[in-house]
Amino acid sequence: MMEKTLSIIKPDGVLRNLVGDVIGRLEKEGLKVGAMKMIQMSKAQAKGFYKVHEGKPFFESVTDFMSSGPCVVMILAGENVIVRYRELMGATNYKDAAEGTIRRDFATDIEKNVVHGSDSPENADIEINYFFNAFEIP
Repeated sequence: MMEKTLSIIKPDGVLRNLVGDVIGRLEKEGLKVGAMKMIQMSKAQAKGFYKVHEGKPFFESVTDFMSSGPCVVMILAGENVIVRYRELMGATNYKDAAEGTIRRDFATDIEKNVVHGSDSPENADIEINYFFNAFEIP
C-alpha cells in the first residue's frame, strides 16, 4: 500500500497562479495526485485545522491567512511520499530552504510559503480526513 499525505497550495500560491507550477513539480518528482479540490476555508475551519498550534503567537495570523482566499487541497500518494514531499517543499522558513525547493523558489514570507504538507503518517491521516470524505479518498 502506498503512503499518503496531504498537500495544500495556500492562498498565496493560488492568488499568484502557481497551482500548475506546484503540481508540475509534484508530478515531475513522481508523486501521484490521488484527489484534489479547491476550497475556501472559513476562519473557524482554519482554526480547526491549525488547532494543534492554538495559543502560539502565530495562530491568529496563520488562520487569518489560510482563510483569506482559496486553497487547493490534494492527497498525494507514493513510496515515502511524506519525506519526499517535505524535501520538495523545503524548510518552513523559505530563507532556510534548499535551492530548487518550492518554498525557496516561490515563498514571500514565513507564512506565505505557498505550500503545506503533513509531517507524519499520523498527521497525514488526520489532515486528509479533515478535508476529504470517504468517497473522495483513493
